[in-house]
Amino acid sequence: MLPRFSCFPAPLLSLLLLAAIPTASATIYAERGFGEKDGNGSIASDLNPAGLVAGIIMEEEGRRRAVTYQHGRLRELGTLGGNEGFTKAINTHGVVVGSAQTASGAWHAFRFEAAGGMRDLGTLGGNSSYATAITRDGMIAGYADTSAGDFHAFVTKADLSLQDLGTLGGASSYASGLNTHGMVVGTAQRGDGYRRAFVYRPGTGMQEIGTLPGGRISSATAINDAGLIVGASETEKRRWHAFAWDGKRMLDLGAMIGQGDSYATAVNAAGHVVGSVNINGFEPMTFVYKEGVMTVRRRDDGLYLTNKITDAGLVVGAVYTGHKFQAFAVPSQAAPAPQRSNPLDWLFLTFILGASGVALYQLRAGLRGQRTYFM
Repeated sequence: MLPRFSCFPAPLLSLLLLAAIPTASATIYAERGFGEKDGNGSIASDLNPAGLVAGIIMEEEGRRRAVTYQHGRLRELGTLGGNEGFTKAINTHGVVVGSAQTASGAWHAFRFEAAGGMRDLGTLGGNSSYATAITRDGMIAGYADTSAGDFHAFVTKADLSLQDLGTLGGASSYASGLNTHGMVVGTAQRGDGYRRAFVYRPGTGMQEIGTLPGGRISSATAINDAGLIVGASETEKRRWHAFAWDGKRMLDLGAMIGQGDSYATAVNAAGHVVGSVNINGFEPMTFVYKEGVMTVRRRDDGLYLTNKITDAGLVVGAVYTGHKFQAFAVPSQAAPAPQRSNPLDWLFLTFILGASGVALYQLRAGLRGQRTYFM
């Protein structure tokens, strides 16, 4: 079965795509995807410094295959005896984590390395489990079903057994990120039924992060080694805004964008945050927040789905061709706007810039000089 947080927007649970590039510092390929056959799509979940991509091939019929991709070579990771699998993360040593079907059709978290192949990480007493993140030292986080039928966040112990992180008083929780200090972030249910972003610290346990003012629900998606946590929170107006939390205050990144629903999906070592924003029902756009500046990328210069930002500054995600996804990446620095000769195009740009200018004026006092650009 697939994750059961149906009350959350899909971008919080399935933003996972990436690009085909040879090294983390190399020029990004103009080509898209993993060289898959016509009709198939490609999804990439993560990229390590050596340029090894952990990804997925989505067959036209719907089957998913866990793969890695590097230097034009595709490697099939296989399954745990079933028919499908998908990846979620990769570390600097090339160890991949994700989930794959067993012979019975259940989904189990896995750990894959080239030397030893795919290892089943088991569950917390139930039927299913999902691995979502891995550190460079090999610690893994995710969530798994318990014998009671709920699912709980977990982190692996030294022997790769699963440690149940519990909840915030409710029935369920899931982990979506962790750092090298063993801090885990994700979302957990409280006793009143609302789900809130959490941070788990070894020896301290699970702590609720809270929400933006007036919000009821929040979700944490990633954390860096400095402890900066990102995610999304409901607002007083029942919209979704991306946030960054430094342990003391929650910065409303969505307010800096000024419109639409936004979701922060990743943060790198430098504290640069990326995510997606949906405005007025149009295709999602990529945003990048770095050095106090918010930039929303043009649709022709960004990604349809935004997943990660590497320490080298590559924003990884996927483009959508109209009938399938293809893995792709863009630099965090936006390209210059193209020259336009159509007077109607200039009129449209003038309107957009004017609208964003009004939003900036309204936000200026509260954001203390931080800026937002639509590019």
